[in-house]
Amino acid sequence: MSGPLGVAERRATRAVTGRPGSLGGVTDSTIIYTHTDEAPALATYSFLPILEAYASQAGVKVETRDISLAGRLIAAVSDLLPESQRGADALAELGDLAQRPEANIIKLPNVSASVPQLKAAIAELREQGYEMPEYPEDPQTDEERDIRARYDKVKGSAVNPVLREGNSDRRAPVSVKNYAKQHPHSMGAWSADSKTNVATMGVDDFRDNEKSVILDADDTLRIELVGQDGTTTVLKESLPVIADEIVDATKINVAALQEFLTAQIAKAKADGVLFSVHLKATMMKVSDPIIFGHVVRAFFPKTFAQYGADLAAAGLSPNDGLGGILAGLASLPNAAEIKASFDAELADGPELAMVDSDKGITNLHVPSDVIVDASMPAMIRTSGHMWGPDGQEADTLAVIPDSSYAGVYQVVIDDCRAHGAFDPSTMGTVPNVGLMAQKAEEYGSHDKTFEIPAAGTVRVVNAAGDVLMEHAVEQGDIWRACQTKDVPVRDWVKLAVNRARATGDPAIFWLDESRAHDANLIAKVNEYLADHDTDGLDIRVMSPVEATKVTVERLRQGLNTISVTGNVLRDYNTDLFPILELGTSAKMLSVVPLINGGGLFETGAGGSAPKHVQQLVKENYLRWDSLGEFFALVPSLEHYATTTGNAKAQVLADALDRATASFLEHDRSPGRKLGTIDNRGSHFYVALYWAQELAQQGDDAELASAFGPLAEKLASQEQTIVDELLAVQGQPADIGGYYQPDPQKAEKIMRPSTTFNEALASL
Repeated sequence: MSGPLGVAERRATRAVTGRPGSLGGVTDSTIIYTHTDEAPALATYSFLPILEAYASQAGVKVETRDISLAGRLIAAVSDLLPESQRGADALAELGDLAQRPEANIIKLPNVSASVPQLKAAIAELREQGYEMPEYPEDPQTDEERDIRARYDKVKGSAVNPVLREGNSDRRAPVSVKNYAKQHPHSMGAWSADSKTNVATMGVDDFRDNEKSVILDADDTLRIELVGQDGTTTVLKESLPVIADEIVDATKINVAALQEFLTAQIAKAKADGVLFSVHLKATMMKVSDPIIFGHVVRAFFPKTFAQYGADLAAAGLSPNDGLGGILAGLASLPNAAEIKASFDAELADGPELAMVDSDKGITNLHVPSDVIVDASMPAMIRTSGHMWGPDGQEADTLAVIPDSSYAGVYQVVIDDCRAHGAFDPSTMGTVPNVGLMAQKAEEYGSHDKTFEIPAAGTVRVVNAAGDVLMEHAVEQGDIWRACQTKDVPVRDWVKLAVNRARATGDPAIFWLDESRAHDANLIAKVNEYLADHDTDGLDIRVMSPVEATKVTVERLRQGLNTISVTGNVLRDYNTDLFPILELGTSAKMLSVVPLINGGGLFETGAGGSAPKHVQQLVKENYLRWDSLGEFFALVPSLEHYATTTGNAKAQVLADALDRATASFLEHDRSPGRKLGTIDNRGSHFYVALYWAQELAQQGDDAELASAFGPLAEKLASQEQTIVDELLAVQGQPADIGGYYQPDPQKAEKIMRPSTTFNEALASL
């Protein structure tokens, strides 16, 4: 899929189209608009020219940085590539920028790559001519270990921890909430006898085994495994920590996990419900693929007992999912036997929830296909159903092995079973204040998660040799540690108090005093709340289960409740409640006030982005809704105006805010089928309304003069432009690549209206 461009030409074109091959530092006030992946990246080819044209009239600088999966992979091995193929590390540059007061970054959803996605992206880049090293499955040499380590830094949630140098303030804009009430989305009907439930371990899992300490002083910790034979293996040599930092450690016992999974598979079959597992193999990029592999093994015990060695020898791992195994069977001499064994156990077990029943893609095919924060709300919205192998909806046993937050979903399911589906036309809203600054991990992951190679004791030891925490472990157990620094906690508490005062709504810290990590956080929250004037405010601390009960009760009464959560629940809640309230989490306003004074403005979730790309390639129709981009741009422009004194930037922001309200009022979001406007049409309409607002701007005659002719031109040629946009639908679209589209092809596909393009160029 290399298209007409060679690699050098492709990278040069990227620079022209806003996907730079070499980067300079940001030296003054500039809005950085990130190029990411999938549907949001394609939408950028259409929307960014509008933004650049409008911003230029106000003297607002807009630059782009490529933090796509492909771009990050190239950067990871850049020094190993020929000069013409190299790319700078844009993510590292933006990470530095996020710690400076001039930061103004608009961050679109990006791929948090699982290993299969990582391999697919590398393969595509190789097809395009890049001399990318293969992903070493089982590195044996120092060179292979180096390449594996470079690639592993790219997988999973590698972008967000770098950019999120502030805590999260995420909420539904008033215009979106009002639109949802006036035009409620469809909600499935719940039955009082629904068999849908959540299954979770509760014993010997991450929550149950958690230990936590608060550091008295700066230190350097070491994580080590002391074997039963007395030998010591250093798992992590150096873990720098600072005073007042929270450090946690925990494990999940693999034997208990396997017993639990076997029991749930049997239960799903006995109850006649679909079996599904809900993990986050992207964010928990070390632990959850391993857990996913155990689920695959548990579902096919006979096959792995008989053929597991053959599969392992061929490099086919259950951690990569059933799909990867089945695709790789052809290389084995007994492929037919193994396939027949999988088929027999598939037929004998409970029916699996499906990702795509038409294509036979099950819940167990790809670890990154069913991500808990997106999949659970979608199930709850759809009558508690997932899709079965027959293409029909059915009740489901949703397996979430770790019990830390599984209870949140069970509470919502129980509430729907008792009271029916929520009503978007009357329900309240649940904004979120999330703790995530300075890589406040909470969930553990990345460089401090280990699959234990031998039985013994894992210890966290300080520089003086004192053991701070320890766990007895068995071979195969998953052990992890995480860190939460004190400054982000202080900022998080301040942000929660400010939101409570600004709205008058209750703010609930979702923290469980019986959990080690939360107990330490509660102590800090209580201490730092005393630093603020909380008179007249309703601020509470409740366990996630109890907080959910209060929140959903208030939701049904049409009342609003601020959820104040750690990092994982931030992820979960900012999908769960928006999907129920608005039908999607992509329409949320997500502002991250960076601790050092800058701003990060996120544009919503990207969970449905892959299907949107598939539809574009199939029939030249992109359903991606860029409303999140419009919402993020308003506070970004406001921040630009405040930090630079550029009054025209504020005029742009105010006009776009009004234009977005018109956009919603006239229902210009992408339709759901061919023959209606798609993402490109929605961009035309926001450009039209924005130009009209600017043309009527009495406070800035210069902008009014500049945009008056454009507004007239777009309005008079509306039908012509819409006809040109609709005319391309229904035919396959060649974008030249999935992870790295050909820039020329993508721009041609995403800007098909000559009339609109010429009107923009007139600015």
